[in-house]
Amino acid sequence: MTLITDKPRVRTLLLTDLVDSTSLVERIGDTAAAELFRAHDRMVLELQQRWRGRLIDRSDGLLLIFERPIDGLGFALDYVRGLRDLGSEHNQRLQARAGLHVGEVLVWENSADAIRVGAKSLEVEGLAKPLAGRLMGLARPGQILLSATAEPLAHRAARELGERGELLVWKSYGRWRFKGMPEAQEVYEVGEPGLAPLRMPSHTPKAWRDLPLWRRPAALAAEAMVLAAMIVGGWFITQPKPAIAFGERDWVVVGDLRNLTGDARIDESLDQAFRISLEQSSYVNLISDLKMRETMQRMQRKPDTRIDRATGSEIAMRDGARALLLPTVAEVGGRLRVSTEVIDPRTQITVYAVSADGKGIESALASIDDVTGQLREKLGEAMQNVQKTSVPLPNVSTPSLEALKAFAVARNVYNTTRDLEQALGLYRRALQLDPQFALAHADMARMFSGFGQIEAAMAEWRKALALRGRLSPQETMRIELLLHQHTAPAPFLRKVDEYLAIYPDDEQVLLRSGSPLWHHRNDFRAAEVRFRQVLKPTFSNQGSVNYSLGIMLLGQERVQEALAAFHRSRELGFSGAGEYYARAYDAQGLHADADKTYLVGTGGRDGWQGDSAVTTWVDRGQPQRAAKAADAWLAKAIKDADVLETLRARAAIASLVALAGSGDAAGAARGLLSASRAQAQQADAIYPPVSVDLQLYAGLLAAHAGDRALLADALHGVHDSVVVRDYPTVGQLWAVLLAEQDRLAGNLDAALARLRPLVKHDSALVAVHWGLMRAEQSAGNADAAMTQSRWLATHRGRVLTENTTSDVLRFFNVWVSREASQATRATTASR
Repeated sequence: MTLITDKPRVRTLLLTDLVDSTSLVERIGDTAAAELFRAHDRMVLELQQRWRGRLIDRSDGLLLIFERPIDGLGFALDYVRGLRDLGSEHNQRLQARAGLHVGEVLVWENSADAIRVGAKSLEVEGLAKPLAGRLMGLARPGQILLSATAEPLAHRAARELGERGELLVWKSYGRWRFKGMPEAQEVYEVGEPGLAPLRMPSHTPKAWRDLPLWRRPAALAAEAMVLAAMIVGGWFITQPKPAIAFGERDWVVVGDLRNLTGDARIDESLDQAFRISLEQSSYVNLISDLKMRETMQRMQRKPDTRIDRATGSEIAMRDGARALLLPTVAEVGGRLRVSTEVIDPRTQITVYAVSADGKGIESALASIDDVTGQLREKLGEAMQNVQKTSVPLPNVSTPSLEALKAFAVARNVYNTTRDLEQALGLYRRALQLDPQFALAHADMARMFSGFGQIEAAMAEWRKALALRGRLSPQETMRIELLLHQHTAPAPFLRKVDEYLAIYPDDEQVLLRSGSPLWHHRNDFRAAEVRFRQVLKPTFSNQGSVNYSLGIMLLGQERVQEALAAFHRSRELGFSGAGEYYARAYDAQGLHADADKTYLVGTGGRDGWQGDSAVTTWVDRGQPQRAAKAADAWLAKAIKDADVLETLRARAAIASLVALAGSGDAAGAARGLLSASRAQAQQADAIYPPVSVDLQLYAGLLAAHAGDRALLADALHGVHDSVVVRDYPTVGQLWAVLLAEQDRLAGNLDAALARLRPLVKHDSALVAVHWGLMRAEQSAGNADAAMTQSRWLATHRGRVLTENTTSDVLRFFNVWVSREASQATRATTASR
């Protein structure tokens, strides 16, 4: 023989053992086994070359040496993955155990004569070899175990493995005793999530845990008895009161889930699952992800900062939450444990913890349900209510962790970037993995609705509702409610009241219910009440809510309060639409301040545009500039193929002609009526009451011009429409046109009888006051007519904020308000 090393050298040794290789041959036969082993040997040769390894021995397993630990680890990782793929090709389960150690060895070559009679070409000996063998024997199938010498050297170099190195899980299993070795050895595992067991090895006759005396069974039993006696005695002495006084509808912050398993599937998916499960409670309220991001921004923290004990407690204190919940998923004693700490944010002390164990990753969702059920009871919710309102997570979301992860990432993408296409792609991926995933349809519907794609939103809500067995009672009720929001306001608002009676803290439903009170009922006071319900530190978008509140206050002529609300909205970071903030100054005649305010908002960076520009220039007595703005608006709408904006721009142009009376007023109104009828189907697909509202507006312009025939045509075209019945503001406009028809026909008593009752209500349209003014004038009631004229001249906030269905009445409102102001001034001057 020839020595390659004349003295021991430090080398990396890897020993592997193919699990159940003998039974494999018996199972598939010699021929098939030979073919499989030839493929196995080709793979080993390729991996040797890739990782610069030298094969020393082979039988059921392999013995290789490497210059560097990271090369040995790279071989082992690729070998485990390669066996899985090779097994799949042959419909067999192939796994190996592997032990990796770094130590001193002697290496020599056998002589040619020795090789001819069966000796190996290369021999390796030294204490490092049996230790690597003990590690291999201890390993579970598919497991790579490392010694305390190999682990830090490989761990430090893991970046050389590229992106895969970042995903590896490194676990310590403490000190172990090996038969025939005098010293206990630290044992580690490294592996890829989904491939490696990542579990504590089992004791064998040749390997066992090195436990100190106090942790051995007999000692533990005695210690447990003493400890139990101390705990029981201490409890009777102290009997502490609950550290958190949690009441119904109090709020909690949910921190980021700590994933100690190394399984990447768990991260986003179980975070979202925990929220979905807990959100089924009407007793416990969760601070939303969006609200927490807003608070983090105010705290000047980066968006990706983990919400841990310290950060979560600060968020809870700022947002008025009573408790912080910190969920954790870990492997304990070979089982998957889901636990949650309940933390007092004032002291950051854990008040109590709950947990549930299961077998394997597939048990995670059931364990989360168990944990959230325990939490709800500990926080004070009645057990009967917990049982009544809880639907198992696999039913209310999805049993697929991959689908749940795609869903969670989609939510995060949409909430942080508003990237519709990327989020839709992720939701569709979730539905590919689980076609019955109802919540994915519901989320897609909310996104479509937010982007004004009403038909698509309604379709997704219907798909979700068709899977009601996969929805919680709350989500089912919410979707039924949302399906009504783009139909008649009365059923929708009735559904809202029913829903809020059970779930009074749903900020999205509260916000959505404010808009129909404004747009469809013209009820600024009721809308103010609804928006004030959302002015809570626990709710998100407080800047936007203050802006909406400012509009409602301005519509009630509470101008200074409105300005204060608008100012707060800017302080809270809302820099979006600024038109109504500017209108608070226009209402006072402070047009320069209005322009300055509008330009600050993101919507006003290009100056007055579109409908805002037409309204502004009409209100300021500059009809030529208004006409130029309307033409530009129409050109852009046609270029964008925007049906609704095209019709609204035509309404603006028709208004300028018809109200000024300087051109073909009847022709302008007739053109709008024809266009509204021609494109009714397209417009109503976007917003159901639009075409009827536009046709009635054309009739209003005809009435202003005194064209009885065109007014009758407009009324006849919609006389049997349910929109007139179901939408209060459209019904008021219908009444104005009927009154004008009566007035033009000389039926003044009928006209007055239609409108006088309406103006007694604060929700009466500006057009109702105008119509009553005209009827009183025609009846010779000068004082009564002047009362309505003064109302039009002085209620500038209402004139500038009234926003109904198609929102074209704004052009008429500012025109007749300006006319009334001029008439009032003239009357005052003549006196």
